[in-house]
Amino acid sequence: MKSDREVPVAIVGGGFSGTILAARLARRGIGSVLIDGSGRLGRGVAYSTTEPAHLLNVPAEAMSAWSGEADHFAERFEAEGGHRRDFAERRLFGRYLGKILDDAVASGFTRTVNATAASAKRRDGGWHVELDNGGTVEAAALVLASGNQEPQPLSAFSGARDRLISDPWGSAAQARVRELAASGENALLIGTGLTMVDLVLSLDAAGHRGTIVALSRRGLIPRSHADYEPAPIEFHELPLGDIRGLGRWLRQRAAKVGWRAAVDSLRPHTQALWQGLGGEQQRRFLRHGRAWWDVHRSRIAPQVAKTIAGLIGEGRLTVMAGRIVTARDTGGALEVEIRRRGASTPQTLCFAYAFNCTGPLHSISRTRDPLLRSVLDAGQVRADHLGIGLEVDERSRAAGGERIWALGPLTKGRYWEIIAVPDIREQAATVADDIARELIA
Repeated sequence: MKSDREVPVAIVGGGFSGTILAARLARRGIGSVLIDGSGRLGRGVAYSTTEPAHLLNVPAEAMSAWSGEADHFAERFEAEGGHRRDFAERRLFGRYLGKILDDAVASGFTRTVNATAASAKRRDGGWHVELDNGGTVEAAALVLASGNQEPQPLSAFSGARDRLISDPWGSAAQARVRELAASGENALLIGTGLTMVDLVLSLDAAGHRGTIVALSRRGLIPRSHADYEPAPIEFHELPLGDIRGLGRWLRQRAAKVGWRAAVDSLRPHTQALWQGLGGEQQRRFLRHGRAWWDVHRSRIAPQVAKTIAGLIGEGRLTVMAGRIVTARDTGGALEVEIRRRGASTPQTLCFAYAFNCTGPLHSISRTRDPLLRSVLDAGQVRADHLGIGLEVDERSRAAGGERIWALGPLTKGRYWEIIAVPDIREQAATVADDIARELIA
């Protein structure tokens, strides 16, 4: 296939971060090609769902895609009959992002390519991107915006692969949800975070009436949003450089103002707090504090929490703390040996299928993304000091290469909180400014 003409910017990844960056560049009159072969161009995984039960995790008023235009989504949501304090359906937000991408394409400054970027290398002072359909893209600058990486394979299921759904968002998962709804058989969800919540909602909406077991090491599930009185805090009032001291402060603060107010008071300061910790302190948090932080920080809509609580109360959903010892396909079922936390002996449970809901990969060296693999192997980018993403500077330029940037979850090592819309929209604005300076200077 013939090479595309050279463009200023090649953006790999068509989820929220890639889409909003392309749109910001289009507003500046800078051309880009948005490359994505997932079939979710302009929406990404989170906002490609068609399930009405899947809601945004924050009210509509906080979900503007544009930095500096706080009401951009809320006004459009209200025009369709919603309220800015509502937790909108995620599919509506997906349509909103699709319209932003359509407008960028209509401007003439954005093109889309429905293919997977297989590799990228420097050539003649620019970037040469090879696609899995045989095509190529030549660009002056490259942006990596591929989002969360697929979870690591579960070794316990080496002998039961046909019973394990590794991608809970793919077509195979949707087919198994329908099958389980029809059969009423039991399902095992490995992981108890936001992905588990979505899959439980999908099973319930499909009419599943069997038992669902959700398993993780600690058995923690996301907490619910609720109204509270804000209790803002200034950065200089916080303990710095000590994760244990910060934990003590947070517990004491929560006792005074409530845990939601305490957690959210850190919101404006999270990235600075993270960067003020040394590498060992950050690793300590990842080992011991991340699971607790995630369930309190990444909360779910009240109506979603009510559904989850109802399913637990009815006995249709059981949340367990423990680990999988073995798993085997008996021919007619999936037999899983689980050691519950604190138990001396394991128990054996049977399911029709298991779903990997453990969340994104936390070791960039193990990525199976072909483009990331190619630039890592070539030394054009390198892992951050924690190994969870790519090393970037304060402008989100990737270390090791020239004219290459990274966005979103790939930059967690530097920013930590960089997966939510408010964080990524600000990062995209900063990167767009930097690209403009680089290419126009």
